[in-house]
Amino acid sequence: MKGNKAIKTMIIVLAVIALAGTAALVAVMKMGHAEKQGAPSADELAERSIDIPEMTTNLADGRYIKISFKIETDSDQGKEEAEKRDFQMKDVIIEQLSQMKAADFKGKEGMAALKEQLKQQINALMQEGKVENVYITSFILQ
Repeated sequence: MKGNKAIKTMIIVLAVIALAGTAALVAVMKMGHAEKQGAPSADELAERSIDIPEMTTNLADGRYIKISFKIETDSDQGKEEAEKRDFQMKDVIIEQLSQMKAADFKGKEGMAALKEQLKQQINALMQEGKVENVYITSFILQ
């Protein structure tokens, strides 16, 4: 009888150790996966982004703007779709800028509002991917 109790105790202890080890392994793997989903690396950003070359257009108040953008998408598929839709994105950008006045570009808030509006309007066009961020890469207002 004593031998059976020792074997049962040993099996229970081994089962508890195995469960604890499995739980620890799962926790470590989830933390590693969460770290990968954090901010993308510079290489990942470059791979998922397209350039909108410098554009010159009139503003609503008669002034004009020279501006260029970098559009960050959510995936390689998103980038491919954005490259195919670049003419539509340029149209959206020109339409948005033509409704704006020089005063709309004052301060950080004005630029952030433009980027957010463009992101929403371009995302309305996208079907397979999505725009994550819009970056202004050059800006001249005259």
